[in-house]
Amino acid sequence: MTGDPTRPAASGPSRRRGAVLEEAILRAAADELLESGYPGLTMDRVAKRAGTNKNAIYRRWPNRAALGVAAYRRLVTARTQPPDTGELREDALTLLRRINCDLSSPEGEILRSLLSSVGDEPELLAELQEQAGDGGSAAWLTILERAVARGEAPPEAIHPRVATAALTLLRNEYVTRGLGSVPDSVLVEIVDEVYLPLIRGRGPAEG
Repeated sequence: MTGDPTRPAASGPSRRRGAVLEEAILRAAADELLESGYPGLTMDRVAKRAGTNKNAIYRRWPNRAALGVAAYRRLVTARTQPPDTGELREDALTLLRRINCDLSSPEGEILRSLLSSVGDEPELLAELQEQAGDGGSAAWLTILERAVARGEAPPEAIHPRVATAALTLLRNEYVTRGLGSVPDSVLVEIVDEVYLPLIRGRGPAEG
């Protein structure tokens, strides 16, 4: 005879814990973002969809904004790889066009809602900007480092604010003009008239 006859028999699936439960919550939150946007994201709805309770969510994310940022990051992680065309201009245009497409998508609307909602939480805002679908500074630094290695740009150009100048200008088009999508001619202008001259002008001054 095996087992303890005084212990009740287990029934139903085992309780989810750790990474398994966290993944289920993030998946549920990401689905809620796609269906209802950030304004419609609630802890109650996520808990119900994930088959858990709100306490389990709050133990991992202290508030709705933190959960929203994490869920958005899950949605866009696969799209943040920088292009590698072999030329800085084409890399910058390719990345800018991809970002423009993403910003005009449903995910872009989620991003804008999140950005406006976490403005008073610097840590969340920085995390969102870096991990968002536009790749933050990481993708831009990568294409710039490749350009330096090819001799297309001076090493002095490798600085986060310089690398992301084109991205900043694109974001500004959405914020100040309220556009649904930025025309491609504007993207070309950003790269040719501002970004590339800025990069090339970062070299050491001649004596």
